[in-house]
Amino acid sequence: MGYDYRNIRLDWITIVLFLLLVLFGWINIISASHVGEVTSYFDRSKPYGTQALFILFTLGLIVLILAIEAKFYERFASIIYIISILSLIGLFIFGKTVNGATSWYGIGSMTIQPSEFAKFATSLAIAKFISDMQTNIKTLQDQLKAVGLLILPALLILLQNDTGSTVVYAAFFFVFYREGLQQIYLIIAVIIILLAIVTLKFGLLTTVITAGILIFGYHFFGRKKKPQLIEPIVIFLLCIGFSFGVKYFYESVLKPHQQDRISLWLRLESDPERLKEMKQTILYNLNESEKAISSGGLTGKGFLEGTRTTGKFVPEQHTDYIFSTVGEEWGFLGSALVVILFVGLLLRILYLAELQRSQFNRVYGYCVASILFMHFMINVGMVMGLIPTIGIPLPFFSYGGSSLWAFTLLLFIFVKLDSNRLNDW
Repeated sequence: MGYDYRNIRLDWITIVLFLLLVLFGWINIISASHVGEVTSYFDRSKPYGTQALFILFTLGLIVLILAIEAKFYERFASIIYIISILSLIGLFIFGKTVNGATSWYGIGSMTIQPSEFAKFATSLAIAKFISDMQTNIKTLQDQLKAVGLLILPALLILLQNDTGSTVVYAAFFFVFYREGLQQIYLIIAVIIILLAIVTLKFGLLTTVITAGILIFGYHFFGRKKKPQLIEPIVIFLLCIGFSFGVKYFYESVLKPHQQDRISLWLRLESDPERLKEMKQTILYNLNESEKAISSGGLTGKGFLEGTRTTGKFVPEQHTDYIFSTVGEEWGFLGSALVVILFVGLLLRILYLAELQRSQFNRVYGYCVASILFMHFMINVGMVMGLIPTIGIPLPFFSYGGSSLWAFTLLLFIFVKLDSNRLNDW
């Protein structure tokens, strides 16, 4: 007996936003990857033809996700997570290295990137753990367990030299904060980020003096009730230790190209000749991307009319730098439309998450929104030079089967979970 899809009620606003992003992404992949005249948009020898095939498989994947009982995802969340971890471990034995990262399995002419699928598996695991009746995210013990669920896949991915995918795991702290994580952690996170930037930008001595003035000044003049002197001393020593750790990590752990990216972002390099050399190498992609975006003006040059896009000035333009194609061929209005579609999708997911009667569904919804937001923010920020260059795809837009399928799984599992709420009315 076949599955009766007529009994499923879905949130079509989410689905339409997804389809618009996938369609517009494919159109821009055509622009970014075509050479000469486009004879067929489904030519499998070209990236846009392959992407069309990926999209076709995606539609089948959506049907499969919606056909599975919603409770399956909660019931087998732990098993899916374990399988994901094993797939990441297997890369150290059977993995294929591409662009310096051992993050792919080679299957014939195709490659599969497990780190992309690990994000939805970790989301299910986090939702399962937090929604457990015995879990209290406000306690230190459960906080450590939750962080452990993140650190394991993140560490495995980092060891594969895939920094971009590792950074995405910071998105889960938005979820923890929504579920009751104390505000002090958010404050500490902001202080740590600022402390790291100040250390690299102004040096250890300036950081130590500034930290000392702020900590002891607040202790003696900013608090009505004076605590024991031991408290500011301990905080001050922790700040000094962290600053030394940041300096050591930057100089002795990071690879030269990673140091150069941070150096350019924070404007650390003072030697004009060295700065010029770095800009011609590391910033080449960024400079060409910014030129492509700025040349688009208000309305853009039109489909297949972008001179910098068709001239292949921007390397990897159909993958990580796909947003520069939007800027050149569709202009400010087209770029704004893409941003609106993404923001609309994120807000819709958050809205639906708050309507869920199941904590598992709500937490998973927040995981979906957080991961998509992190990818969107980093990719667009990178292309526009607002943050350091990190190789990371734009969801539903960038070329690649693994990323498209993984983001589809991530989103449509939530669509399926939400359908239970709609069908119960």
